[in-house]
Amino acid sequence: MSEKIYGQLDLDTIEKLADIVNRKELSEITIVDDGREITIKGKKCPPPPPAPMGMPPVGMQMPSPAPAAENITAPQPAPTSGKQVKAPIVGTFYSAPSPDSQPFVSVGDKVKKGDTIFILESMKVMSEVQSEFDGTVREILVKNGDPVEFDQTVMILE
Repeated sequence: MSEKIYGQLDLDTIEKLADIVNRKELSEITIVDDGREITIKGKKCPPPPPAPMGMPPVGMQMPSPAPAAENITAPQPAPTSGKQVKAPIVGTFYSAPSPDSQPFVSVGDKVKKGDTIFILESMKVMSEVQSEFDGTVREILVKNGDPVEFDQTVMILE
């Protein structure tokens, strides 16, 4: 007979629960019994590998779950003149590689085809977006951290 170590739960039961947490890659499971509570926490999952430079990840054009209502911003209408840089995937716009870094580009900067101009995060994967045109940044239509839709105009080049 197994030793009772926590209320009605024995060591075998706790080990089985821990195996389930690990096998199903759960962050944790909590069991409540007669006012007693036990929580079994799983391992922290490593972050996904970064996307290859210059290429969006395969299959990343699926829409992500809708963000919380306070984060929704209406897409701005794109100006009619200039070269439009559009979002290749749904995601969150980041103007710099990290919060303490300078933006990739600012209004007035000259860019060449292939230069990284912003990052889109989708499903925890960061995808660098390169310019498809040579030109000068005339306008950036979204703010750092804003959600963007597929094919939404993000910036205008002259």
